[in-house]
Amino acid sequence: MDRDRQAYLFDVVENADRILGFVDGLDRDGYRSSDLVRSAVERRFINNGEALTKLKQLDLRAFASIPDGAKIVAFRNVLVHGYESISDELVWEIITDHLRDLRDACATLLES
Repeated sequence: MDRDRQAYLFDVVENADRILGFVDGLDRDGYRSSDLVRSAVERRFINNGEALTKLKQLDLRAFASIPDGAKIVAFRNVLVHGYESISDELVWEIITDHLRDLRDACATLLES
């Protein structure tokens, strides 16, 4: 079954919410020390990159309105193919400094 733009946007919002839930109550050191949380977060970021790749194919205009959409897709590729070079500090920075903006942009597109 083909998925539409709304489904991919919903996926990004849901993944962002899950990531934020996974790290709720943690600081950088708490994140870094939990293999389980890091693995779950990285998986959800991979899912976001996949969803945005599909969105780009379906609706380039919507994709272009997402802050750092291309960087998110590139980050997905690093997570999948360059796992040995993943920096926990970078992942934490993305969570704390950028994830809510991504979530909000996709939620806004869902409402339009």
